Amino acid sequence: MDPGRVRKAPRRRRLAALSGYRDWQLHDAKAHLSDLVRRARVEGPQRITVYGEDAVVVVSAAEFAQILARSKPKRSLRAMLCNSPLRDLEFGEEGERSPVRDIGL
Repeated sequence: MDPGRVRKAPRRRRLAALSGYRDWQLHDAKAHLSDLVRRARVEGPQRITVYGEDAVVVVSAAEFAQILARSKPKRSLRAMLCNSPLRDLEFGEEGERSPVRDIGL
């Protein structure tokens, strides 16, 4: 790096989607874990930052269960394929034959 050049401070990464939640620095979260857990259960998600960047979000078990329930697929892949408009499409038994070459191992 050029000695005369001024180095810019790294930009801290904050996720816009988390801007409405209470944030804790990691050392505060460790020191006040009981309070953090209580607030997550009562007030909602709590975000923890490391070196000014969003690292994790603590949520109550009930809220996590709701998130999991919403994120599960409504149908299995098998069910989707069975209900596909192409379900009756038939493929030939034979594939294309290609020459096989010997290789030394």
